[in-house]
Amino acid sequence: MERLDHVLADGLTIARRNVIRIQRVPELVVGAIVQPLVMILMFAYVFGGSIAVPGVSYREFLVGGIFALILTFGASFTGAGLAQDMQTGAINRFRVLPMSRSAVVLGRIAGDVVLNTLSLAVMALAGLLVGWRVHGGVVDAALAFGLLLLFSFALSWVMAYIGLLVRSVEVVNNASLLVIFPLTFVANTVVPSDNLPAVLRTIAEWNPVSTVAHAARQLFGNTPAGMPEPSAWPMQHAALYTLGWIVVIVAVFGPLAINRYQSAQLAR
Repeated sequence: MERLDHVLADGLTIARRNVIRIQRVPELVVGAIVQPLVMILMFAYVFGGSIAVPGVSYREFLVGGIFALILTFGASFTGAGLAQDMQTGAINRFRVLPMSRSAVVLGRIAGDVVLNTLSLAVMALAGLLVGWRVHGGVVDAALAFGLLLLFSFALSWVMAYIGLLVRSVEVVNNASLLVIFPLTFVANTVVPSDNLPAVLRTIAEWNPVSTVAHAARQLFGNTPAGMPEPSAWPMQHAALYTLGWIVVIVAVFGPLAINRYQSAQLAR
């Protein structure tokens, strides 16, 4: 049994290594900045005039959904990064070091949380520029940002497992698109779920990406008081439902990713 203090200390070292790598690879920083800007500006100015949300400005509705959408896509950085480490032999170098076996995966994910935090900050600034405002309190806004980052943290464990399973950056990226693209767009991220056909609306209402977006909007104060309450249970208890998904995902894919890392080492 690994000691928790050793796991955290080694994980912090790996996280620091990944943050330094972000600084030395401008493409990662550019991707974290440019993609959120493009998404917010495109939907706010290109599609915003043709999408109506009763009782609230579309741009205020949009930003919470874009937060959830971009951070869900951001989880793929973890899988791609671990697959790259497998390809370049970095994992082999970690193997010979006297360090916790859990730390490599945990540190990778922690480093990506830093990148996602940067992306979230950029999106918030872009949102303010296009007219988004926080109408709730500071504490509620902090809780919204924390919930979004926790959700991305949980999804990173899924992508970590996939990255260690396939060991190819290209396959991880393709698999991410196949899974994450429908997950983020069959949701209320950029349009209200009421606008979707009946079957897709039901899927969207039970989709955790929808609930994390809805919970963020509620905490930011971007849901007007006059709007009718959602009929689906997950949307009525959006924050609780999202936290449940976070716990389940980490509980399932955390051990799977760590075990996969250990068996992948033995196999090489």
